[in-house]
Amino acid sequence: MSAEAADREAATGSRPCTPPQTSWFEFLLDEGLLEKHLQGSSPDPSPVQLVIQFLEQASKPSVNEQNQVQPPADNRRNRTLKLLALKVSAHLKWDLDVLEKGLSIPVLNMLLNELLCVSKVPPGVKHVDLDLSSLPPTTAMAVLIYNRWAIRTIVLSSFPEKQAKPGPHQMNMLNLVQQEKELTENILKVLKEQADDSIRVLEGVLHIKKDFYIHTLRTLDLLAADPCTANGETECSTAGLRISADELHCQVHYDLGAIFFQQGFSDPSACEKAREFIEHPSKFKYLSNELDSRALHCHLDEKRLAGYWNACRVLTGTSDPGDAQLLPYGLINSYIKTKNFQALIETFIQDNMSLSFPNYFRQSILREFLHQVQQGDRTLDEVCHKLCVCNAVRDALEGQVLSVRFSQLLFKPRKQMIDFLMEVCAKSVDKKSSSETSKRNMAFFLRTLCESLQDPSLLLIVSSHELFTGLLADEEQKCLLDQIKKKSTNVSHCSKPLPTFYDIPASASVNIGQLEHQLILSLDARRIRQILIELHGMAERPFWRVNSKWEIPSDYISVILGIKDNLTRDLVYILLAKGLHCITIKDFVHARQLFSACLELVTEFSPKLRQVMLNEMLLLDIRAHEAGAGPGGSRERPPADLVSRVRGYLEMRIHDVPLRQIVGEECVAFMLNWRENEYLTLQVPQSLVQSNNYVKLGQLLAATCKELPGPKESRRTAKDLWEVVLQICSVSTQHKRASDGRVSLIKQRESTVGIMPRSKFVTFIKKLREPLVLTTLISLFVRLHSIVRDDIVNEVTAEHLSIWPTTIPNLQSVDVEAVAVTVKELVTYALSLNPNNHSWLITQADIYFVTNQYSTALHYYLQAGAVCSDFFSKAVPPDVYTDQVTSRPRLSE
Repeated sequence: MSAEAADREAATGSRPCTPPQTSWFEFLLDEGLLEKHLQGSSPDPSPVQLVIQFLEQASKPSVNEQNQVQPPADNRRNRTLKLLALKVSAHLKWDLDVLEKGLSIPVLNMLLNELLCVSKVPPGVKHVDLDLSSLPPTTAMAVLIYNRWAIRTIVLSSFPEKQAKPGPHQMNMLNLVQQEKELTENILKVLKEQADDSIRVLEGVLHIKKDFYIHTLRTLDLLAADPCTANGETECSTAGLRISADELHCQVHYDLGAIFFQQGFSDPSACEKAREFIEHPSKFKYLSNELDSRALHCHLDEKRLAGYWNACRVLTGTSDPGDAQLLPYGLINSYIKTKNFQALIETFIQDNMSLSFPNYFRQSILREFLHQVQQGDRTLDEVCHKLCVCNAVRDALEGQVLSVRFSQLLFKPRKQMIDFLMEVCAKSVDKKSSSETSKRNMAFFLRTLCESLQDPSLLLIVSSHELFTGLLADEEQKCLLDQIKKKSTNVSHCSKPLPTFYDIPASASVNIGQLEHQLILSLDARRIRQILIELHGMAERPFWRVNSKWEIPSDYISVILGIKDNLTRDLVYILLAKGLHCITIKDFVHARQLFSACLELVTEFSPKLRQVMLNEMLLLDIRAHEAGAGPGGSRERPPADLVSRVRGYLEMRIHDVPLRQIVGEECVAFMLNWRENEYLTLQVPQSLVQSNNYVKLGQLLAATCKELPGPKESRRTAKDLWEVVLQICSVSTQHKRASDGRVSLIKQRESTVGIMPRSKFVTFIKKLREPLVLTTLISLFVRLHSIVRDDIVNEVTAEHLSIWPTTIPNLQSVDVEAVAVTVKELVTYALSLNPNNHSWLITQADIYFVTNQYSTALHYYLQAGAVCSDFFSKAVPPDVYTDQVTSRPRLSE
């Protein structure tokens, strides 16, 4: 063995060898391969993936000689593929939990229809009209599995589902997703129309006392060996996997209970039926335990079963508060129904320790009572106050912002309320078992409470409480009490305080006004979300309209206002609007926080908005870096990651994502400012240059700057840039016939010939900061200005003038006024970035001189000389004060 071969063998032997994935067609070639594959410990592809591959290949349309698309052929290959899919499902024992998790609704519908076919279910006959007891066991079982799946699918489709995050946006992939979505909706429509029939089929199964049989790999092999298999004309008697009647009845009871519970939202009587089918969870548990040793087909979700049971008892009014089986949510509903408010409040206090209920549930209970108070039931006022206190203590323990309603209670506190508050606090914190974070948060809450109370007697209740003395350090207590004494002294010397805004009686409209005011002021994303949740609990209206200053780009309006959920729409709109405002005022820290929160939110449901937010965050990072690198900044090079993201944006090809033109402008300007000339001239895709005018302009500028100061090379690239700028500064002409019949020529300032209007070109120029790029543009416009003025005596000077053409073929097409305005704007902008650039100062002086503003021209000539000579402490270089400058007439006048 050679040394090279030995090295190769050692290299391959040192790492584990992963076997290649078995392809679907290999199972067609080797009949025994499928069983061997499925018996492996971790088969690759997995059983569910195999089902998808087999059915996908079997359902592919064919193309005839006339290139016409035909339905899938009914041939031996496709029949074998369908049979292989059934055999894999048989290996999984037709477990609908597994199949539903791994297969889409269209694929599972295709699979079960094939099962009906091979099981000899009479075609064209409704399942509800079949007598299952007289059918062969495997046939009856196929009907049963299909109808169980039908009602389970209806139930599952009613649950809110988190959308899967898609990969790269490819148009053909999006089309496939859309097609599958439409197919799924059509299947669901049919299943819902036939739901009553499916329910009757399952109810009929409960009257059958004999055992059922389900297809196995062996029975399906027997079907494959029969020449009539394709038509489903053979049956294998009772061969197959035996499913006991008890096991089947247990599963069917569970499925029927689920469908009736789902129908209970629109039909209250269905809840009673659901309760009858679900019966008592303990009975189910006993039956399932009895079946555990031999159960093959019965799979119950015990937690969901218990949830169904308790919900049905609450909804049907048969719950008993003393029932040990009742879940915490059931207890709460029971207390509300029986008006046992003291027990309800005690449960809320206990929950401050156990944290069993989420905050939104606790808030919803409070809102329910508040609604009844607003309807006129004033007896519930005290209950509302106590629930509000309990929720406030829970918020305090978790370090959350306290609600507006609790803050209102503190403006006019009563002794009973403070006593109750301290009681709740004491019961909500245990010195031994509570976490350090909870204790710290409670201490902060008590300190804040003392600072907000004005009445000395109420302050004494808090400061003398054992919880206060136990959680706050002695130094902290002493300091706080000193502050309180000073504050009370100041208050005693004041006259009667003026009524405040909060003295107005609390009402829904006042609360909404306060919350909207907080919404306008807040820059904390979590607080904004909390405020919107409270606002939507009080009124349903578009709160993104609260502040007319909240503006988002018109490109995004249709996408954001198209969000169906009102709360989410308001939140996305406001977070984006506030973030954009923060960028405008250069508050990049808050802008980044707001955009990050918005990105996290939209990622969950909208790939389109996710890309929008990624683009806006890129623009934010560009502007934040440019602001730091501006005058007085650090002028550090941007991180490689930011440069890479800019390149990624420029090359992005997602057609259905709204793109703001300004993002593209900023990206090109960014690349020019940081001399990424190699990318713009050599690496940028040519298709991008043709489709994006800013990229085209950036490439021409980069190429020209790259070739400087070599006159020969730069002239070739400079000519292309010259032609583009010349078209931007041209005027479009229009002929108009006067009343006397003569034709006159009308000039229009904005030409449609150039790659962009002059106004947008100037806006883009003012994003540039790289001195060489600005010098190149100044040079170009100075040359253009000199040609259109045609004044040899009074010329304007600049660097690199030799690279530009000296004549213009069609001089009449150039807008002379636009050129003059642009060159002046450009030089003024450049000097605002660097007022000590002597070349730009001389150009500015020349411009003022040729326009007869001699005093201003002299000012800039002197400034240029001062910059180059250390305020004339040494001689001014001759290339600054040239003969042309020193011989200028009228400068000495």
